[in-house]
Amino acid sequence: GSMFLLYGATPLEQAEVDHWLEYSVSRMGPQQTSGSGTASLDLLLSKLDAIMASRTYLVGYGATMADFAVYGALCAMKDVNLSKFQNLNRWCQFCGRQEPFKTCQEKCTLGRGGGEEKVKQADVGKYVELPGAKMGEVVVRFPPEASGYLHIGHAKAALLNQYYQLAFNGKLIMRFDDTNPEKEKVDFEEVILGDVAMLEIKPDIFSFTSDHFEAILKYAEQLMRSGLAYVDDTPAEQMKKDRENRNPSANRENSIEKNLEMWEEMKAGSGCGLGCCLRAKMDMASDNGCLRDPTIYRCKLELHPRTGNKYKVYPTYDFACPIVDSLEGVTHALRTMEYHDRDPQYFWVLEKLGLREVFIYEYSRLNLQNTVLSKRRLTWFVQQGLVSGWDDPRFPTVRGVMRRGMTVEGLKQFIASQGSSRAVVMMEWDKIWACNRKVIEPISPRYTALLKEGIVPLYLSGTEVSSKTVPLHPKNPAVGEKEVWLSPEVLLEQEDALGLEEGGVATLINWGNVLLTKINRVSDGSSTRVTSLEGRLNLENTDYKNTTKLTWLPVVSGSPAPCPAPLTPTVCVHFEHIITKGVLKPEDDFKDYVNYNTQSNFEMLGDPLLRKLKKGDVVQIQRKGFYICDSPFVPQCPNTGAESPCVLFQIPDGHTPKPTNTAAGSKTKKQEVSTEGRAEAKPSPSNTPTTKKKKADGPTDPQQPSKKRALLAKEGAPPTTQATPIGPEATPPVADSIGSEGGVDGIVSAITAQGDKIRSMKSSGAEKEAVGKEVSVLLELKAQYKTLTGQEWKPASSSSSSQAHKEKKKAKEPTKKQGKQQQQQQPASAGEKKSKKKAATTPGEEDNGALDDDAGSKKVTRLGMEVKKEENFSEWYSQLITKAELIDYYDVSGCYILRPQAYSIWELIHAFFDAEIKKLGVENVYFPMFVSQAALEKEKEHIADFAPEVAWVTRSGKTDLAEPLAIRPTSETVMYPTFARWVQSHRDLPIKVNQWCSVVRWEFKHPQPFLRTREFLWQEGHTVYANKSEAEKEVLDILELYRRVYEDLLAVPVVKGRKTEKEKFAGGDYTTTIEAYIEASGRGIQAATSHHLGQNFSKMFEINFEDPNHKEEHIFAYQNSWGLTTRTIGVMAMIHGDNSGLVLPPYAASVQVIVIPCGLKSSLREEKRSALFEWCKAFVGELCEGGVRCRGDYREHYSPGWKFNNYELRGVPMRIEIGPRDVEKGEVVCVMRDGAEGGKVTISRATAVARVKEMLQRFHQRLFERAKKSLDENVVVVETWQEFCDQLEKKKLLLAPYCEEIPCEDLIKKQSAREESSEPGAPSMGAKALCIPFDQPKLVGRETKCVHPQCTNRAKSYTLFGRSY
Repeated sequence: GSMFLLYGATPLEQAEVDHWLEYSVSRMGPQQTSGSGTASLDLLLSKLDAIMASRTYLVGYGATMADFAVYGALCAMKDVNLSKFQNLNRWCQFCGRQEPFKTCQEKCTLGRGGGEEKVKQADVGKYVELPGAKMGEVVVRFPPEASGYLHIGHAKAALLNQYYQLAFNGKLIMRFDDTNPEKEKVDFEEVILGDVAMLEIKPDIFSFTSDHFEAILKYAEQLMRSGLAYVDDTPAEQMKKDRENRNPSANRENSIEKNLEMWEEMKAGSGCGLGCCLRAKMDMASDNGCLRDPTIYRCKLELHPRTGNKYKVYPTYDFACPIVDSLEGVTHALRTMEYHDRDPQYFWVLEKLGLREVFIYEYSRLNLQNTVLSKRRLTWFVQQGLVSGWDDPRFPTVRGVMRRGMTVEGLKQFIASQGSSRAVVMMEWDKIWACNRKVIEPISPRYTALLKEGIVPLYLSGTEVSSKTVPLHPKNPAVGEKEVWLSPEVLLEQEDALGLEEGGVATLINWGNVLLTKINRVSDGSSTRVTSLEGRLNLENTDYKNTTKLTWLPVVSGSPAPCPAPLTPTVCVHFEHIITKGVLKPEDDFKDYVNYNTQSNFEMLGDPLLRKLKKGDVVQIQRKGFYICDSPFVPQCPNTGAESPCVLFQIPDGHTPKPTNTAAGSKTKKQEVSTEGRAEAKPSPSNTPTTKKKKADGPTDPQQPSKKRALLAKEGAPPTTQATPIGPEATPPVADSIGSEGGVDGIVSAITAQGDKIRSMKSSGAEKEAVGKEVSVLLELKAQYKTLTGQEWKPASSSSSSQAHKEKKKAKEPTKKQGKQQQQQQPASAGEKKSKKKAATTPGEEDNGALDDDAGSKKVTRLGMEVKKEENFSEWYSQLITKAELIDYYDVSGCYILRPQAYSIWELIHAFFDAEIKKLGVENVYFPMFVSQAALEKEKEHIADFAPEVAWVTRSGKTDLAEPLAIRPTSETVMYPTFARWVQSHRDLPIKVNQWCSVVRWEFKHPQPFLRTREFLWQEGHTVYANKSEAEKEVLDILELYRRVYEDLLAVPVVKGRKTEKEKFAGGDYTTTIEAYIEASGRGIQAATSHHLGQNFSKMFEINFEDPNHKEEHIFAYQNSWGLTTRTIGVMAMIHGDNSGLVLPPYAASVQVIVIPCGLKSSLREEKRSALFEWCKAFVGELCEGGVRCRGDYREHYSPGWKFNNYELRGVPMRIEIGPRDVEKGEVVCVMRDGAEGGKVTISRATAVARVKEMLQRFHQRLFERAKKSLDENVVVVETWQEFCDQLEKKKLLLAPYCEEIPCEDLIKKQSAREESSEPGAPSMGAKALCIPFDQPKLVGRETKCVHPQCTNRAKSYTLFGRSY
């Protein structure tokens, strides 16, 4: 059996083994290699290196005689250096660690007479010899916690342990640290095992810390009985202070009996035991905080994934680790240097318990710039939807970097280059990607892809369609060959074409030289582009040194036969760092440096051979870089029938700062592009510092700040506190013009005045040349400013908010101190105390003490809103929906939990709309969520818009389904086959049905709660009519109901209109819509839609009936569909919310009034307290009976001030305060959420129901009028393109004359977009046609042209344009 496997398991494998046996003798034998030169030997080894690139064994999935033969032949060669053949070198190392191959090596080297000589292998880094290590006896361990995916920091730990396992022929234990049941997840265990297998690490033993829980428990009790551990019930905060102050616990000297008694309470998980922990009695006076009686056991009631509820006490990692290491036979424990202070604790446990000693070797952890490696922080990115998951290519997880193109060999080489050094360094990503490039560069086939936008044809005279064969890799023939098609028409990129000149010579790569005879250009005044080129081949000219090199693609006609070389639709995806700051300091909040613009997609036309790529294939796109195929090209997707492009992820190569196209003009000159602060060039949130810094965020020279101040003082400039490198980069003496007159202040004033002048010229329509001259002056002024200060000019508004905060705080410190002194010298009066107390509990401020410099000693919480809506809208919205308890995050990206606060709003919308549609005769139904593939593909035009977002179910358990089932993205294809069965006659019509359900659309864009999610709740109505007029009337009736939902329930004004042809529902006749406006972001948003489908779907699904007037003829039915989603909640929150939190319109609030008892002082007698509560409850009952949704908050462990803030944050429309004196007077105090109605309003209980209803109605009206005013002020009529662009930049919605043609709409969107945001967080996308409003601002004149300057068509309507969600 074993011989059979060594010779191959199948006839095909046996044939391959025969080939390699012959090859090892005929090509690698002593006769062939001893007399051959270095070049021929290198060629032989390079071929083997290419073959081993993707293989572990030569044949099949295990060692065969082929491996022994080739390995033995390599061992028999003299003076062979494999260091430059990475794949072959890896394979030799792998084989050499296995005993059968070691025997083979010994015999082969003895056979050549050089027993001591071995194959030279590449240096794999510097590794420290382990003290006391013996061959075959070393045992190491890798103990991850199953609370997340492995990142490359974990990979370093795993690979270091594997190195010593293999180097000493020892054992590697993979142990899951499951000491904390709160964090342990079985799912993560499976993921980690997969990651370890992906790294080609093969542990000898798998174990869990929980396997030893019983033994660890006994060792803990042994310490107690020895007087070396005690149970402590000191509160956690007090214990922390005691340890910091080195104060022993009151329980430290408890008797053994007392400790064992309290220990039993802990093991039982009793109320008393939950407040206790077990501490080791080490040294409370130690300078090492880790030895100050650390906790070794704690009580937890969560179920453990493996032991269930067997235990109520669990050991800490620091206590369990040394015990388990010793019990499992670990000889050497490799730990990162963060554990250095805990090493004495580790050895103390082993010593006191009499366990075998384990040697600890410390190494530096892997620190990488522009990312985070904390599982908690990585989880935040996943929950926020900023990445697609744990395997996102922007993530530092093992799966993430491998999906982005990292190879196992590249990762190993990088780790090997680090070795087991203790030097703590902050690595740049370039280092790891440079290692990877060495692996992929020699073996990556080369292809061509061109940017689709602006592509230019080159017509070659005298050329016919043909093909030729060229190498896939010019330096490595072993990679193979490819067929290149030649044709009289080829395509070039616009950027390349712009760099060419008539009469010049260019080189078409893999073809030859071409003489350019004509270049056709067009100009629109601001830019020039090439439309086509003409030329003729000059293949006799082989001088390629001084020519422009061009990548190109052939245009090969296939008519009437199929095209032999169709181009491949391709999307190239480039990524940036997720953190904009290179090195985060301990005091930095990583959320302040999140990069929200990390992905760029480029539509390309690719080489025909890209159609053959498989997922995971690595290729090199000529002049663009390395890419990995993430999604192969599919000519006809089996699920949707649509063509799916080849998706390529760019692989960083270690030195390219940003993936861009190389211009034709850059033939030889290399641009020096700094890699420092690369991610900071992207737009960042408003709270992110915009000043670029060098690698370190401070000087490396301790004297550098003082040197900088001295240098500036010498030059006449004021000193600066910012540390800037001094040396060769230091600036020359100050320019004398402005600097001599006013120094920095003078030049700042000049820059400001010049900027104002330029803005004024632009707004008044000045000539471009005149503006350009003034801009040149401005640039010169900024250059002088840089000469003066050594820094780039930044306007005052762009300075870091954190710096301003520090300065503000510093300025206030003396005031604080003076204030404290005055308070000590002169006590405040009772009135002053009362006013101060009132000011301190102003609604909205109590929870934001962290943001108030004058907070003093007040307790700081983060329960309230921490950012302002007008300063950082994105973060404000994120905080609003979570702190107001609308949503909670879920572990599936793009899916969110609707909390009761949000779901109750949806229930109110549901109740209102459901009642109204039933008045129209609509009935509720429910159809299944699964859609068959055949039904989904029935209407291809309709499903084309949804195809990329369709989620498919392909398996049941472990069994593949016979046909994949889609989860409904919408229900047309689910319902309409059934309608066809229901409709047999005109008497069966109309059909009016509606269903309330959820749908799934697997969005690839950045998900936003309520606005764009992968699953959302909605209602979808579907109706069928016999005639068109009835159907069209219903479309408008439903749209009016949607308007009422927004305006009457949510107090949100909307614009009713019709969608343009481009934006209408796919497959329908037309779409009507209501659009809302979000002032804070300057964007419109689609609120709800009502579609008239005409007869399109009825023809597709055969929904017809016999014509009552012509019996033998059939008429196709007319259909509508209409839908409203939980987006309503997000729109309402964004429009009405303020800096204190959510603001709920009263008719959309499940709690319209909250009643809060006040005046509950300790001096209040119990009978009065009870009477107050009973009075409040009776009053709440009266309001509820009167039709007011009211609730009372009788919790006594929260103060009234805390409740005021909490309900303000949650947006409750009205708060009613009732105290003992109010009860006596029969009055209540009302406070509206918006602070109107004169602040606090006192009303009589007798008239309370009517008064409360009136106040709530006025509150709704105020909200609506405020939002309506905002909408009206921000919708402007424009007539010219310049007005269009100017008003768009002011965050306006635009009513512009429009021809309603789709190509024109595409141009408007494209050309109104900004290249980048002028300020952090500002939208930069182009204007989209939101709708054609029913209420037109004025009639369109006969001579009125479309607003776009390049369009010559007459305008048909005034269309609402704007940036949108």
